[in-house]
Amino acid sequence: MEDIEAVALLQDPVRRRLYEFVVGRGREVGRNEAAEAVGVGRTLAAFHLDKLVDGGLLEAGSRRLSGRSGPGAGRPAKVYRRSAVERGVSLPARDYRTVAGLLAEAVERAGLDGEVQEAARREGAALAAGAPCGDLEALAEVLVARGYEPVLEGGEGAGEGGPVLRMRNCPFHTVAERFPPLVCGMNLALLEGLVEGAEGVRVRMDSRPGWCCVVAEPSKNNEH
Repeated sequence: MEDIEAVALLQDPVRRRLYEFVVGRGREVGRNEAAEAVGVGRTLAAFHLDKLVDGGLLEAGSRRLSGRSGPGAGRPAKVYRRSAVERGVSLPARDYRTVAGLLAEAVERAGLDGEVQEAARREGAALAAGAPCGDLEALAEVLVARGYEPVLEGGEGAGEGGPVLRMRNCPFHTVAERFPPLVCGMNLALLEGLVEGAEGVRVRMDSRPGWCCVVAEPSKNNEH
């Protein structure tokens, strides 16, 4: 299905709410859970969820939602998760992915990683000038606008159990798949620029499959 047709699927309000719920959960979601979350019947939810799969916006699988295996565990249920395929619509079509890949390849061949990181750090500082990122909440607001889909977790990966801000989405995912060190370094530098001068937040690398490679957390220098 063409990108414009796939995105058009979201014009239906129920379908859009179901899509946003599945994407927002950041994990596999069953039909019953999705139906209850948006306030529709299971049959209607299943119809719309399968339409989103047909359109390439979601992917479907199956697993036992009980978490058990063996006799008495029940039959596997259909589950849904966000599609790994990126969608973009412009008329006429523009091929930014190819040019981004070519530029990234040229940067790697020329050994210009440091220059890219400095440019990203300056961009982050410029963004922070208009929206200071002195804490995780303020940083999350900026990252939402940049397409990172930040999620605040209560303890995982935060050293002594404090909060950590992770990003479900990397806005540069397509290029990152081909040039991970280059793009991850650029991501880290961008966020370093965002929190530069903010005593309450620090950023660091912490790769997790399917997530952005950078996380943010309260600075240890700010702990009491």
